[in-house]
Amino acid sequence: MTYDLAVWDGARPLDDDQAGSVYDELYARYLESDEVTAPPTPAIAAYVEALLQRYPDDIDGDTVWASPPVVDEASGPIVYLVMSCRATQEVLDHAASLAHEHGLVCYDPQAACLRA
Repeated sequence: MTYDLAVWDGARPLDDDQAGSVYDELYARYLESDEVTAPPTPAIAAYVEALLQRYPDDIDGDTVWASPPVVDEASGPIVYLVMSCRATQEVLDHAASLAHEHGLVCYDPQAACLRA
């Protein structure tokens, strides 16, 4: 079992419905194929780097990430974070808070809502 979050570089949607539409568009454009379509934007790269400083994605060790390396889940203006069931609410809250600090949008595709 995993928990997923999407974080993207762009204007904050007005509501959850608009966020869902933006997410669907970005996911289809940048993440649907098996190949990365674009290098991460500087803002997404900086976010992933900061996130990994606190929660490393050492594939040989204990990690909260279900699909390390996390940087491979970033393409263009979006990163799709897949956390293992070991991820706690603290990890989710930190990922959302860090996104906000970096001026990014954090969206929960499972609950179909924006995260602060």
